[in-house]
Amino acid sequence: MKPVDPVQSADVEAYVDDQLDAGRRIEVEAYLSENPDIAARVMADLAIKGELRLALAEGHRHGRPETREAARRLQGALSRGRIFHSLQRLAATVALVAAGWGLSSHFGPFTVSEVVASVPPPAFVEEAIRAHGTSALRHTMHSQPEAPRFDPTEIRSATAIVMPDIPKDWQVEDVQIFPSAFGPSVEMALTDGDKTRLSLFAVRPGSFAVQQVSDVTQEAVKASYWQIGEVAYALVAHAENATNLRGEAERLAKSLY
Repeated sequence: MKPVDPVQSADVEAYVDDQLDAGRRIEVEAYLSENPDIAARVMADLAIKGELRLALAEGHRHGRPETREAARRLQGALSRGRIFHSLQRLAATVALVAAGWGLSSHFGPFTVSEVVASVPPPAFVEEAIRAHGTSALRHTMHSQPEAPRFDPTEIRSATAIVMPDIPKDWQVEDVQIFPSAFGPSVEMALTDGDKTRLSLFAVRPGSFAVQQVSDVTQEAVKASYWQIGEVAYALVAHAENATNLRGEAERLAKSLY
């Protein structure tokens, strides 16, 4: 088996700059999942780069030329030396000021508005609930045999999705690769130790985040969702059978570290 090269700071910088191949990205994501402090800094870098891209993209319509030029210079400097936190703060400030000038010229001066108290769940949660419904429908159809064979190595190789360790007292009933708005996703139908049927959904939503387990209830279905690196997960069940869904989701999440 080929040994895994230790992840260096240069690998983390190349990850932020999207300069790694798929195999090395997976290794860096595994490293970040074990080092939350470094992962938090990576998330900050990615956020700053996104803000700078937005400022530059809007620059041809809004903002002053000198502001756009400063954003370009800071974007290059950030790629070369993101360990300097003062530069990160300055880059973020320039990006926000540039975006503010553009929006102000387009919509008028900013005013205080009402803060929205509740934050909607990520879009992948809707995909997970939809996949859960499809899986439940397949379960009722004799003409659609379920495929309980589960090979996590093959799934990782084909989709770059790392699946959690399934508890020993759980039974894998069906495993399917589903299309989604974010690309291939994995939908697993499971039965836990109490014979409750669950769905475990995993997908790469196109963004990096380290998000703890959260819950959402939609009609008769409950989902506990989280994200580690570039892979997001959701454990879904009927609300009446989801008394410990969050606890089970947290157990699955811990197995990924």
